[in-house]
Amino acid sequence: MNSSSQGLSHPALAELATALRQARGIAHKRDIETVMQVLHGAAPELDIANRVAIGDDCAAIPDGSGGYLLFAIEGFINEFVEKQPWFAGYCGVMVNVSDIYAMGGRPMAVVDALWSRDGDAAKPILEGLAEAARVYNVPIVGGHSNRRNDQEQLSVAILGRAKRLLTSFDARAGQNLVAAIDLRGRFEDPYSYWNASTGSPAPRLRADLEILPAIAEDGLSAAGKDISMAGIVGTALMLLECSGLGAVLDIDAIPKPPDVELLRWLTAFPSYGFLLSVGDAALPEVLRRFSERGIACAAIGRTDASRTVCLQSGGASVAFWDFQQEALIGCGPAAQGASHAA
Repeated sequence: MNSSSQGLSHPALAELATALRQARGIAHKRDIETVMQVLHGAAPELDIANRVAIGDDCAAIPDGSGGYLLFAIEGFINEFVEKQPWFAGYCGVMVNVSDIYAMGGRPMAVVDALWSRDGDAAKPILEGLAEAARVYNVPIVGGHSNRRNDQEQLSVAILGRAKRLLTSFDARAGQNLVAAIDLRGRFEDPYSYWNASTGSPAPRLRADLEILPAIAEDGLSAAGKDISMAGIVGTALMLLECSGLGAVLDIDAIPKPPDVELLRWLTAFPSYGFLLSVGDAALPEVLRRFSERGIACAAIGRTDASRTVCLQSGGASVAFWDFQQEALIGCGPAAQGASHAA
């Protein structure tokens, strides 16, 4: 399914919407709602629990001096770790670094938990972790290991700091949803991981990420999210749900490599991909900052107060999600009574 310059027909757009709703990445994000139902309100009655919302890329903990300590963790599907151990290790650092920058922060250090059958099985995973730590200039300062397990399992956590946040909760109605994606990559077949990191110059990768905290610190945006396993549309859903908003998303405006099938791209997990909610006055400057570094960037939608999400292409439009009827991750404003990480 590929869109043309004229966009998709209404039946094709409806088919795309159905496929997106059934996508594995969105299904994984639905699981968060069940976790929220169990853990909501379970935090001790401490001041910190009342100041850290749940649903962001990191937990953002006020540091007492006007900034924030950022804390995040990622776990990896066993099949991926088994079939691509080096790249899984590399992703352990890369995706955590992305989470920190998505919040307007800068990474400080990571720790890992690695279980494996033996030392030989652990070695490529550790080598991938070490290479990404070098590329992104983030030290690995500790962790946990077990070399007597029946399979390889990997989880990596990260610590960072931010002066000013980009959050999932601070988009406002009437803003532009901006997608910024590095298209200078390739798929790691058979998975939908778009790899624009390995083999790229490390100084360029780090400088590209610095766009995010600069945007936050310069007051050009207060809301954003990195594009996750839920894909571009699924990530937009999470951002909108947390901010209590709806939107119209223009499928034709989404930056995309020319020869990639549309559904695969919309469900892809890019190594460098971010969504930001940006006001009209700041939009030209935000677009300029990404574009001047070779990052594909475009306004792909408009937020509104409807709490419904529609997809449009050419002259066609279909309803996609209604948060008044159905939550995705269950982290909207109503769920924040006591307590930002997804």
